[in-house]
Order: sequence, then C-alpha cells, then structure tokens
Amino acid sequence: MTGCLIIHGYTGSPYEVGPLADYLREHTDWHVDVPTLPGHGSELALENVTHKNWLTAAEDALKQLKEKADTVYLIGFSMGGMIAAYLASKHNIDKLVLLAPSGKYLSFRQMAKDFKGVVADGLKGKIGQNNLYLHYKRKWGTVPFKANIEFLKLVRFTRQYLNKVTSPVLIAHGQQDMMVPYKTGYYLDKAITSEQKEVVFFEQSRHLICLGDDNATLNKMVYEFLTT
Repeated sequence: MTGCLIIHGYTGSPYEVGPLADYLREHTDWHVDVPTLPGHGSELALENVTHKNWLTAAEDALKQLKEKADTVYLIGFSMGGMIAAYLASKHNIDKLVLLAPSGKYLSFRQMAKDFKGVVADGLKGKIGQNNLYLHYKRKWGTVPFKANIEFLKLVRFTRQYLNKVTSPVLIAHGQQDMMVPYKTGYYLDKAITSEQKEVVFFEQSRHLICLGDDNATLNKMVYEFLTT
C-alpha cells in the first residue's frame, strides 16, 4: 500500500491543503492522511501547546502510516513543510513535497501590498468578498504570543536537520507569498542535500498555495512528481 501524509501549517487546519488531498484521493488508491496538529483546527487552542507537541504528533502520525504502507510520501505546507523536512531527515521517506515551507518568514513588502488590497476592498464595501481577510479574520486575537514563540522555536530547530534530508524533494512556492518570502525556496534548495531536487515558483499564488489560482497546476505537478 502507498501512504501519503500531509501536514498543514501554523494556526491552520487540514482545510489549507484540502484541494491537494482530495485530488490525490480521487486520482490514486493511496491512503492519504491529513492530521490536525495539537491546538489547531477550526477552533484554535494554542495557549499551552509547544513546538515539541507539534513535532511529536506529526511523527506519531508518520509512524502509524509506515506500519501500514510500503511506500510513504510526505507533504508539508508552511510550518508543516519544516516538520515534514525534519521527519524526512529521521525516517525513510520515498518522496518529499514542501509547499511554501517556512524556513524563512515574513515578507514585509508583500504584506504591505496585500494589506492595501484589504483596505481598498473595505473602502469599497467589499471586505466580505476579500478572501485574504476572510481567512485570517478568525485568527486575529486568538493566537497567543507564546504560540508565536513556539513557532519560531520550531523553525529554528528544524532548520538544522535540512542537510540530513536525502529523499527526492519538490519545493513549490508562490511569488506573491506575504508570509514566507518566495526566495525561501532558493534557501532550502541549498540547505537540503538531496541529490534530486526541484524548485517551482507560481506567479499568481500567495501563501495559501493549495487554495490559490494555481492550485490545479500545483495538484497535477505534485501528483506527477510522486508517481514518476
């Protein structure tokens, strides 16, 4: 059996990677698992959760999948990308896909550009139609400062394992990403020591790359990478 574990991002949920997970389920007979990390999901509860809890939960899910599957693929989005890379450095993974991995973070130039778009829609009375605003609205005021520190700890911790990754890897990033600079793709390309590496940039995509305008192309690209 072939198994595929997909790990969502910080303050996110399986919804962020839903279109990709659905595509893989529709086009394969794989077991596709998308666990919810501790404190995450539709209702955030991050006050007493640490980065070690996230790493442990993801690793437990991987171990359970490896017990059932002969071939294992690992996909991670944003913070989940860094978790996926860390797990690939420790476990035998057949192929690895990193989507907007947060090896670096905060693209202030793109954040300013997107913020102007939110303000403009607000002035036009169209704020309810702005997808960026709607996605992040529920998170404002619900993410404790301590959780952000844990996120930074996770990125710092997992970076040191990048040079131990040997699995074939595909890195995909949106050029309009406001959270993680797209040049992070170049950084990871250098840091990861796998012999087979591919880095792809999507011109129309922001951080939520699986939900963006390029997601149909992304889904097909990930599928082809994993099946060839």
